[in-house]
Amino acid sequence: MAARILANIIVMGSTILARSFVQAYRQALANASRNGVAQEAVQNMKRASKTMTDVEARQILGVTENASWEEIMQRYDNLFERNAKNGSFYLQSKVHRAKECLEAIHQPKEPEEK
Repeated sequence: MAARILANIIVMGSTILARSFVQAYRQALANASRNGVAQEAVQNMKRASKTMTDVEARQILGVTENASWEEIMQRYDNLFERNAKNGSFYLQSKVHRAKECLEAIHQPKEPEEK
């Protein structure tokens, strides 16, 4: 008998708790919509997903504005291999994106065919 009463109390308590969490979440969403927090979060996500600038790419690779394409590739190879062995995938991808960004600017000139 006591176990049955205890089980009923637990079930009713968890039901009440779950409903209150759902209601609080709905209220939080409504408040965020009114205050413009949701729009600000979306704008921040858009800002964060923009492509890398050439200044940021040069900082990641550690090269100057006057660096040649060969120097950029040398730094890229060095950093990429270092992070492949004992670094992180995140840093390795940043190095790769930096090279891609600078590649679009420098585009190594191919010898003209005669």
